[in-house]
Amino acid sequence: MIHILRCQQCGNYTMKEQCACGAAAVSTKPVRYTQDNISKYRREARREDLKQKGLL
Repeated sequence: MIHILRCQQCGNYTMKEQCACGAAAVSTKPVRYTQDNISKYRREARREDLKQKGLL
């Protein structure tokens, strides 16, 4: 199944692996939960940000 892709350079959406501008297009979907190796660090960064704002 082909999904919509977004150009990394110009931001246009396409169904092809390469945009008309010549740059690579990547998936717009987020990474699957089981493949997200940096989620721990993202949660820690968010927690620190909330502490600095006084919300946590």
